[in-house]
Amino acid sequence: MAPRSRRPAFKVSGQEIAAGERRTIKIPVSVLSDNTPMSLPLHVVHGRRDGPVLFVSAAVHGDEIQGVEIIRRLLRRSITSRISGTLIAVPIVNAYGFISHSRYLPDRRDLNRSFPGSERGSLASRLANLFLNEVVMRSDLGIDLHSAAVHRSNLPQIRIARDNAKLYELAVAFGAPIVIQSTVRPGSLRATAADRGVDVMIYEAGEALRFDESAIRIGERGVLAVMNRIGMINAKKATIPRHPPAHSTNSNWVRAPEGGILRVHQKNGTAVKKGEVIGVISDPIGESETEVVAANAGIIIGRTNLPIVNEGDALFHIAEVAGTVAAGNKIEAIVDDLESNPMFDEDEII
Repeated sequence: MAPRSRRPAFKVSGQEIAAGERRTIKIPVSVLSDNTPMSLPLHVVHGRRDGPVLFVSAAVHGDEIQGVEIIRRLLRRSITSRISGTLIAVPIVNAYGFISHSRYLPDRRDLNRSFPGSERGSLASRLANLFLNEVVMRSDLGIDLHSAAVHRSNLPQIRIARDNAKLYELAVAFGAPIVIQSTVRPGSLRATAADRGVDVMIYEAGEALRFDESAIRIGERGVLAVMNRIGMINAKKATIPRHPPAHSTNSNWVRAPEGGILRVHQKNGTAVKKGEVIGVISDPIGESETEVVAANAGIIIGRTNLPIVNEGDALFHIAEVAGTVAAGNKIEAIVDDLESNPMFDEDEII
C-alpha cells in the first residue's frame, strides 16, 4: 500500500511551515531613524489535516490592545495545535502605534484607511500592502480585533458587510451581544479584502489602552466558536448560544448640543427610547443644564468616557434594532451569561 501523502507546507514570506508545525515568523517592515529594525510578527499554526486558512489580527490601530490579549490567550490553548487548516495569528499589526500608545503610525496616517497600499508609498501604505499580500491574500477568512478610540468604550459587537449570508452565520456563531451590518469604508482592511474575495469580520469591544476582561473573554470564545463552525477545531461539547445576538443595520451618534461637564445616565448595552434623556451637560458653575436626548430608539453600543465635552463631540453611539426593549434585555442576558460562567475546559471550548 502506498504511503499517505503528507499535507503540503504552508508558505509565507519565503519560509515554509510543515504540516503539524507552529512557528513565529518576523517579516521585516522597515528600520527606524535610530537604526532599530521593525517587523511584522506572525504566529502560524499549520495543521496536519486540510481545512480553511483563518487569520486573526489585532492592533491595526496601535492603541487598541484588547485583541492582543485575545490572541495571546488563543495561542496558549492546546486545541490550537490540533487544528484542521491553518491559523495565522497577528497580535500586533501596527507595532509603531503599539510602542507609542498611539492609534496611528509615525506618519500620522490611519493604517485602516491605507489599504491596499503600495510597496513605494508612505510608511502606512507600505505596511498595509505587506499585510495584505503576506496575510490576507493567503487566507479564506479573517477576524480583525478592535476596540473604541481613546476616551471611548464599545459594547462587544461584531461588524460585517451588508448582504453577506455566510458572514452573518459566522457572526451569529461568534456570540457577541449584537451584530451590526454596515457599509464598508474605502481604504479599510475589510473593504479591500472583500474586493479580493476574502471575507473579514470585525470584533469591536472595550476601550483603547485598557484591558476589559469581559470583552476579552467574549472575544476569545467568539474566535474559537468561529473556528469550530468552519471546521478548524472539533469542540466535543459545542453549544448554541442561549440568546442569539441582536441585529442592526443602522446606527447614529448623539452629539453634544453644547460644551460643558457631561453626566451620563445610561451605559453601553442599554435600550433607550427616542427622546429619552441619556445625559446632562452643565456648565462648571452649575448655573445651566442641557439635556442630551436619544435621537432614535435603539441600543447604546458606544459612548464617551470623558466628562469634559465640547459642542459637537460624539457622546453616545446608538444602534437601531427591532424590538428595542426586548433586544436590550437579550444583550443584558448574553453579557450576564458570559460573565457568570467560568472559561470552558479543553473539551468544552465553545
